[in-house]
Amino acid sequence: MESKFPTAQEYSSQRARYPAMTVVDIRSEQVAVTDAYKNQVLFDINKECVRLSVFEGEYRWHHHPDSDELFLVVAGELQIDFEDGTQATLTEWQSIVIPAGTVHRTRAVGRTVNITYEKQGAQTVFVEARPDAPPQP
Repeated sequence: MESKFPTAQEYSSQRARYPAMTVVDIRSEQVAVTDAYKNQVLFDINKECVRLSVFEGEYRWHHHPDSDELFLVVAGELQIDFEDGTQATLTEWQSIVIPAGTVHRTRAVGRTVNITYEKQGAQTVFVEARPDAPPQP
């Protein structure tokens, strides 16, 4: 499996796969993902969206200058590294809110499934990796 990360424009321009009033089986959605990386908008809610992210490995360093980002891990383990060298580790049914503008990267320990909640069309700014960042496991 090869990871194909979206560009910042592709990420922010995604719209919901499902309209309001649609029952979606999120477990079935994540089971159907066979790619090493897939991040998709499931629903738009007011001016925010709910994303389903299924991935293995490490995502790029980035920040969202105009949106907080909530992570809720539903399967696996997600490590989130921060620019200041700190790290948060989330296991199933744990969550965290990353404030707008906070530089971070996510790393999945094995296959990880998480739900994120953020502003629709949230701007993503990719940044250079920190030279002293923790190594990928």
